[in-house]
Amino acid sequence: MSEFELDGRIARDSDLIATLDLCQLRIQNDSRWPWLVMVPQRADMTEIFELSEADQALLSAEVNHVAAALKEITGATKINVGALGNIVRQLHVHVIARFEGDANWPGPIWGYGSAEPYDSEKRQALVNTLMEKLSR
Repeated sequence: MSEFELDGRIARDSDLIATLDLCQLRIQNDSRWPWLVMVPQRADMTEIFELSEADQALLSAEVNHVAAALKEITGATKINVGALGNIVRQLHVHVIARFEGDANWPGPIWGYGSAEPYDSEKRQALVNTLMEKLSR
């Protein structure tokens, strides 16, 4: 059995902000949307249904906890949650805060424009606020 290894594209486009019981919690380096990526630390997984039932339940609980925290701290109109994987096959879940009037609202974020990297202070402020909320 192989060990968990993070896909290089996820590593390149996001930064680790926490390790949860199952997932790496990462922030996508695109300031147009508060955008988190959750990667279950299980080797060779591409689909949620491939996880054990216990891991599926844990993934659901972690995603729900993170999504609720993100909605509360951002005041988002909508939280989008999706596990697409058409390009990056490694199982990962996107948790994205969307706002009426944001870049490409109400359309999808994928393939829209170019990423706008975070200013380091704004990124750190978002991460700090999120981590504080998740720790409660």
